[in-house]
Amino acid sequence: MVIMHLTGFAPFVFLLLLVGCSARPLYPLPSKEANRYRQPLQTSRPYNIAHRGSNGEIPEETAAAYMRAIEEGADFIETDILSSKDGVLICFHDVTLDETTDIAKHTEFADRKRTYDVQGVNTTGFFTVDFTLKELKTLRVKQRYPFRDQQYNGKFPIITFEEFISIALDAPRVVGIYPEIKNPVLINQHVKWSNGKRFEDKFVETLKKYGYKGSYMSKDWLKQPAFIQSFAPTSLVYVSNLTDLPKIFLIDDITIPTQDTNQSYWEITSDSYLSYIKEYVVGIGPWKDTVVPVVNNYLQTPTDLVPMAHAHNLQVHPYTFRNDNSSLHFDFRQDPYQEYEYWLNKIGVDGLFTDFTGSLHNYQEWTSFNQSDNSNASKLLHKIALLVSSYTKA
Repeated sequence: MVIMHLTGFAPFVFLLLLVGCSARPLYPLPSKEANRYRQPLQTSRPYNIAHRGSNGEIPEETAAAYMRAIEEGADFIETDILSSKDGVLICFHDVTLDETTDIAKHTEFADRKRTYDVQGVNTTGFFTVDFTLKELKTLRVKQRYPFRDQQYNGKFPIITFEEFISIALDAPRVVGIYPEIKNPVLINQHVKWSNGKRFEDKFVETLKKYGYKGSYMSKDWLKQPAFIQSFAPTSLVYVSNLTDLPKIFLIDDITIPTQDTNQSYWEITSDSYLSYIKEYVVGIGPWKDTVVPVVNNYLQTPTDLVPMAHAHNLQVHPYTFRNDNSSLHFDFRQDPYQEYEYWLNKIGVDGLFTDFTGSLHNYQEWTSFNQSDNSNASKLLHKIALLVSSYTKA
């Protein structure tokens, strides 16, 4: 057992050493190895969606976080896509670099701080759109939350959308990708591409470049699975004319307006709006407290959002599931497995965005028994009984 553990861990240790010692990009573009036979995507149970990689362990949106998520059993690796000043798509969640990079240490960029309107709020910081890719690559990512492991701070660079894709395509099994068109209004305001192209065009072009195509569960899709997600309904409608890849409409707190249509998510979670959006998307990704309201950290009566979405044949992939004590509602008594049990079996969702890929995978493995499992278990028990009976007779 020890040998197996060390063998599985060795590539990851090598990864850390390589990142720390080399200034070159860690991941090449997808190799020919991507075409070899690989274990297919599992489609028999709700999807394990690695939210920004396995970022409960390793700083978010980094190559190491995505590799760890794949190692731990993720079905999809999720990422947020923004742009650099020179129009290169990158994997990064915040529109500013302040919270999750070491930008404060880079005095050469001290004059880059700006104030922009971000979804109706004046926001001040160092914005990705004011830095070239070369400049962004000099930064190092750090853990967002102080109560999580800090040992990997400063070890990993920001990666591009193409580098992210290479990680999925070179995985030892079929692993889907789940990229988000992040803050398209802001990006289209500050980054200009040739020929009048916009952020969404470059986003879809990148997916097509690496062979991502096909409607949900089609042969092409199963070969290279991908969901496109966004909080901006107009972006989803726009990209629906560019690709038939399945799309997921993200839903925030019901009091927050959308960034592009200025509708409240209260309106967007209505039956009539779901009827409209289902023409463009295959599912919704709601904030979990929108599905089950919370008061004083206790769950309240679930809304009808999940059954209403299912009635429209829409999948539901809520976000974000975290093992940290501060993120677990009192009902689950600090036990993430109880939370998984509640959402997968009582609420009946079709996938979960989680910061802790390994724990969700373990829960699903331990609780997923099919007929062949039962049959094999019965045969094993029968063999044990025969062995025991022989000793009894002796």
